[in-house]
Amino acid sequence: MKILFSYPPLDTTKGYPTLGQNRQFQYFTEPTLIYPVVPATAATMLRDAGHEVIWNDCVAEGIDRKEYFQLIQKEKPDLIVFETKTPVVKEHWQLIDEIKAKLSTVNCQPSTVLLGDHVTALPEESMRSSQVDFVLTGGDYDFLLCDLCQALESGHLLTVNRQPSTVNHPPSTVNRQQSTFFPPGIWYREDGQVQSTGPFQLNNELDQAPFIDRELTKWELYAYKNGNYRRTPGTYIMSGRDCWWGKCTFCSWPQLYPKFRVRSVDNVLDEIGMILENYPVREIMDDTGTFPRGDWLRNFCRGVIDRGFQKKIGLDCNFRFGAATEDDYRLMKKAGFRFLLFGLESGNQKTLDRVKKNMKIETIIESCRLARKAGLYPHITIMFGYPWESYKEAEKTYQLGRWLLRKGYAYTMQATIVVPYPNTPLYRECRDNNWLLTDDWADFDMKKPVMKTPFSGDDLMKLVQKMYSVAFDPLFLAHKIMSIRDWSDIRFFLRAGKKVIGHIKDFK
Repeated sequence: MKILFSYPPLDTTKGYPTLGQNRQFQYFTEPTLIYPVVPATAATMLRDAGHEVIWNDCVAEGIDRKEYFQLIQKEKPDLIVFETKTPVVKEHWQLIDEIKAKLSTVNCQPSTVLLGDHVTALPEESMRSSQVDFVLTGGDYDFLLCDLCQALESGHLLTVNRQPSTVNHPPSTVNRQQSTFFPPGIWYREDGQVQSTGPFQLNNELDQAPFIDRELTKWELYAYKNGNYRRTPGTYIMSGRDCWWGKCTFCSWPQLYPKFRVRSVDNVLDEIGMILENYPVREIMDDTGTFPRGDWLRNFCRGVIDRGFQKKIGLDCNFRFGAATEDDYRLMKKAGFRFLLFGLESGNQKTLDRVKKNMKIETIIESCRLARKAGLYPHITIMFGYPWESYKEAEKTYQLGRWLLRKGYAYTMQATIVVPYPNTPLYRECRDNNWLLTDDWADFDMKKPVMKTPFSGDDLMKLVQKMYSVAFDPLFLAHKIMSIRDWSDIRFFLRAGKKVIGHIKDFK
């Protein structure tokens, strides 16, 4: 089979969308490109299984709609795979229908697949709202896509009717004979009806996934325009799927990964070694939702040191307040870790409790202090716009973030608006309390509030801008100047300054 992995062009003037491998969708004035690890793993798996694979990211490559359809007509793929997100899912529905209509007369009739967090939360919605052929649910869609392609190629599913369903009753589960060839977690059509093979399963051994072919998946597209990297080119890996805490009520990814699994230390070290041997990478970001802790973390750091990787690259990761001791932070520094991304989310204890962060304000401060003391660089992510927070309470979050940055305990930060993604506990809470301002998924793009708050939307957007403006505080800038060690730091600060100005524009 010929398979096209596609991030198609979007008809928007809002900015650059953060689509692949992203937990919080946002349009950016300055492009931020995140390497999509799981789709890239899927592409590599399918190539290894003998399929012809084409990687196409129209956003990163600047491909417009006309060129996109020309590409499809030229390549004539059997299957087009889209990773979708809530704010763009309607555009992807329209595009799929357009592909079906336009290409039916030119001897090109590809099947289409949607995957990602939105369709995992609401799989039937996409089947009813578009002519998509398959919806894959769960986060192991790399393994699942391979199983689907194997079933399609073997001919076991030739009876599947690719026409849009007109049946309105709830989906049924496929019979036992079909499910032998069609694994759990897939939605499709048969005889005019929407069908499902039942709930997805996370029973794959992550060590069995191949190391990504980064040439196949055009890794250099994502190697420079990313604010996490101090030194470029950089790339991403994932040691685990996805977060060992996994209970935050606003996060959509626990729907993809309701249980946490981690690769073996040696498997991750071998992948880093392969990357260093084959690609000119200077920094690696581990995009596990929360990096493994405890003995796994310590064994990994010792393995990095034993293999000498810390002399060649810097390491970054998503981390959690309270997950490490002072000795752990020192060991991470010795192993070449630099950037630790912490989810602060709110400076109000009642909000942290309500969204089930399971942490205290004191823990936030102490973790930042210890990490910075060890020579690491904490990056804090902050959210504004909780429906129960007054402006005065939201100001407390601003004050905590500002204090950490001016004190030098936090090195950089990101501020966003809270978005209640479909089927998350926060979304259900909003629905039950009539807090939603809209039910149009296109509005869930962080350009404006989608939840009612005790203060105006304009004041909310200004608060986010105010948070970013701390970057121009003299004391904050003094800490940055004192941290300069080489030209990489200077180039990083210049890139970061440009992005800060872009973020201020993002929240007009």
